[in-house]
Amino acid sequence: MTPGAHVNAFFQTVQIQRDDDHRYYHHSRINQSLHLLSACTFVVAYGLLFIDPAAAALLAWTVSMTSRQAGHFFFEPKGYDHVNQATHAHKEAIKVGYNLRRKVVLMLLWVMLPLLLWMEPSLFGLIEPATSLQGWLHHLGLAWLALGVAALLMRTVHLFFLQGVMAGLAWMTKILTDPFHDIKLYWKSPLYLMRGELIDPMGSR
Repeated sequence: MTPGAHVNAFFQTVQIQRDDDHRYYHHSRINQSLHLLSACTFVVAYGLLFIDPAAAALLAWTVSMTSRQAGHFFFEPKGYDHVNQATHAHKEAIKVGYNLRRKVVLMLLWVMLPLLLWMEPSLFGLIEPATSLQGWLHHLGLAWLALGVAALLMRTVHLFFLQGVMAGLAWMTKILTDPFHDIKLYWKSPLYLMRGELIDPMGSR
């Protein structure tokens, strides 16, 4: 396969993962609207990452991730998917990224980190303990940033073994660029929601 063919195959894999993610996991207009909020906040956090990484992580986890995951946990339909003719269990089993079970583990780690940092300010001697609330928040932001990077890399490497290197790198690329794609895809969702449309007809109109 030529280098050009490899590049085309890579971007095709990214697009397939994007399309599957949308059609399987974003039926709810509330979920889509929360993803729009999440995406806009993530874009701000991306910019802030170059200025204050800890603050960027605090913003990303407290606003972007909570709104994004709330949409999946509380508003996305969990019944039989008639559009794709698939059960929720089947979709969870074939999901490329973090399914709900894996997300629960990730969010538990997210919640546990502030508790750990509060009870063990030096993280068992790894860092200098904070002497103020601002310092503690700075440490928390860096800890959350490390958690996000670790979660991204661990699933990427896991996919190397499950589906191949291209699939893993495609998923990582998709995740990192999702905020920009979600804005493009869901910017009209709040308008549909205000019109009373709770479920996306998924191309039926």
